[in-house]
Amino acid sequence: MSEGLTARFARRLDTSVIIRTFVRMQATAVEDALRARPDDLASWRTYSDRLLEQGDARGTLIRLEQRLARTRPADRPAVEREIADLVAEHEGGWDDGLPATATVLARRHGFATEVTVPWSDDVRDVVEQVLRGRFVTTLRVTATMAEDEGWEEEWEEEDQETEVRPGRLDVGPLAGLDAGRLTELDLSYLDLGPDGAETLATSLRADRLRTLELRYCRIGDAGLAAFAASPYLGGLRSLHLQRNRVSAEGVRSLHRFPELTELDLRYNRIGEAGAEALVAAPFAGSLKRLWLYDSDVGQGGVRKLAHAANLSPGLRSLWRCV
Repeated sequence: MSEGLTARFARRLDTSVIIRTFVRMQATAVEDALRARPDDLASWRTYSDRLLEQGDARGTLIRLEQRLARTRPADRPAVEREIADLVAEHEGGWDDGLPATATVLARRHGFATEVTVPWSDDVRDVVEQVLRGRFVTTLRVTATMAEDEGWEEEWEEEDQETEVRPGRLDVGPLAGLDAGRLTELDLSYLDLGPDGAETLATSLRADRLRTLELRYCRIGDAGLAAFAASPYLGGLRSLHLQRNRVSAEGVRSLHRFPELTELDLRYNRIGEAGAEALVAAPFAGSLKRLWLYDSDVGQGGVRKLAHAANLSPGLRSLWRCV
C-alpha cells in the first residue's frame, strides 16, 4: 500500500473512531440525564431512538409505554397487549449483564432499576456487576440472619446488655465500592456491628443516596456516628435504624442529616433524652414520618414529642394519643 493510501486509510480510521466515541458520549450523557430525571419523557424518547438503531426492543417498549399513557381508557387494552407480547418475547435477554444470583424487583421501560442480591463469598464481584447496570438505582443486599435458628432469642438477650456486640460479618468486600448511581441502599439484617458500619461509612461512595435501610445491623451509637460523619450521606431523606442499640447519643449524631423526612428508630431505647434530641434536630420540622414506640422514649419522651411545636401537627397529635 502506498504512503498516500496508508495516510488516507489512517484518516478514515481516525474519523470512524472519533464518530463512535462521540456517539458513545452522547448516549452516556442521555443516560446520566435519565438517571437524574427518570420522568423526563423527551429524554426517554431520544434514548429510544438509539435503542432502535441498535435493534434493542426496549426502544419499542418505551414508545409503546409512552403511547399507553396518552391512550383513552377504551383503547388501552390493545396497547397493553402489544406491550405484554413484546415483554414476553424479549425480557429474558434484558438481564444478561446481571449476575445469576441477582433478582430484579422493579423495572422502568424494561431496564432493571431495583435489584436484590444475597450475601455470598463473591458478593463484591456480584455487587460491582449490578452497579454497572445502566439504570439500577436501588440495591438490596440480603442476609440469612433472619433464618438462623434462635436469632430472635439472641436479640432479646442482647437487648439486656449494656455493650453492643461486635458484628459477625466481614464487610471488607463492600468497602470502597462506587455506588454513585444509587439512590436507595438496603443492608438490613447484615450483621455489620460498629466496626463494619465505620468501614462502610468511611469508604462507600454514594453521594446520590437518599434512602438508607440499616434495620437489625447492630451498629450502635458508634456505627451511627460513623455514617453521620460520611461526606457522601448528607443528602439522606429516609433512614431506617430499627433495633440497632441506638441511644440518645446516637440520636444527637443524626443532626448531621439535615434533610431527613423519614426516620425509623423503633426498638431503640433512646429515652427522654433521645426524644429531646429529636425535637432539637435540624430536620424535626421537616419530618413527615417518624417510627417510634412509647417504650422507646418513656412517658417523659412521649410528652416532649406531643408538645414539640416544631414537629408537624400530625406527628404531635399521634403522640398525644399514646
